[in-house]
Amino acid sequence: MKQSEIKELSVEELTLKLATLRKEYEDMKITHAVSPLENPMLIRKTRRTVARIATELNKREIQ
Repeated sequence: MKQSEIKELSVEELTLKLATLRKEYEDMKITHAVSPLENPMLIRKTRRTVARIATELNKREIQ
């Protein structure tokens, strides 16, 4: 998810998206520990998307 797409979402949508992506990220980590994922780069992509969304939420909270 690109930063421009994240900026267009509302705070409620961002909060919901953040919760689902965090859960997805944790599930991917656990699955990868047991048996390797077909595409382990998805873990990095998901982690960075979580960080982007969290940063946008913090930025909006400050303003």
